[in-house]
Amino acid sequence: MLKRTALLTSALLLIPSALAGGGAGMPPRNSIAGIVANDPNFSTLLAAVQAAGLTQTLSTGGPFTVFAPTNAAFAKVPADQLKALLNDPAKLKAVLLYHVVPGRVMASQVVKITSAPTAEGSSLKIMVNGGTVMVNDATVTKTDIMASNGVIHVIDTVLLPK
Repeated sequence: MLKRTALLTSALLLIPSALAGGGAGMPPRNSIAGIVANDPNFSTLLAAVQAAGLTQTLSTGGPFTVFAPTNAAFAKVPADQLKALLNDPAKLKAVLLYHVVPGRVMASQVVKITSAPTAEGSSLKIMVNGGTVMVNDATVTKTDIMASNGVIHVIDTVLLPK
């Protein structure tokens, strides 16, 4: 409970700065960043993207495939580790770019590959077990959320580069 409270406190402290600037500073609604900004299940991811300075990249760059962790995924990260990440923009940026694969990789393609290079420079391990797709230790829970500059696949665990 303490871990979840600390996580939510950290995220809530960053959200106002993530939303600063009103409508003019908001990403296009149909971009990857716009979809994240408009889905309450991604509020912690939104705060992290803003803190790492990746909003513009995920608004206009691409195409990208983003394995997007939900708020519940961020809640699994130990509070002290999450706080350290949120307070270190360079490390946070590396972690977030580890969730990004260059190009638009649809679910039908993901199930046919065993690894994918990330924008961070490492590779993600991809496994299919029955109908479940795993990216490293994360389960893909929703696929093919189309964006103007790529595609989002929702995952239940934050991916950490090794």
